[in-house]
Amino acid sequence: DLIVHVRDITHPETVLQKATVLSVLKNLNLPSHLLDSVVEVHNKVDLIERYKPTEENALAISALHGHGLEELKEEIEKKILTVTGKKILTVNVNLEGPQLSWLYKEATVQEVEVMPEDGTARVKVIIGNSAFGKYKHLFPN
Repeated sequence: DLIVHVRDITHPETVLQKATVLSVLKNLNLPSHLLDSVVEVHNKVDLIERYKPTEENALAISALHGHGLEELKEEIEKKILTVTGKKILTVNVNLEGPQLSWLYKEATVQEVEVMPEDGTARVKVIIGNSAFGKYKHLFPN
């Protein structure tokens, strides 16, 4: 679904390495949408003072120090959701009904926050469009 290209930005041949990797990927006859959605990651930015990527859409990280990893995670999540046609939603469910069980079967449940005072829960899920359409049809409220 996604290619993440991580480069050691301190390597003297980093630009040549990128060109080589892109050439190999093109020769693999991958679908164009996959080549168009490559996430370019520049690692080891902690070794270069005030590093700013000159390449469009490149993410600067330091795996050693954790710099930029949250942004990388968000970018990967966004691209995966787009490619797979899924989205992250929070839905309120009545715990006395079958909604929560249905969500566990048909979606990926990430978090459940129970509200014991009213017998409901806030459920954060990753769900596809068709599954969400079924959910709305089955549980209109």
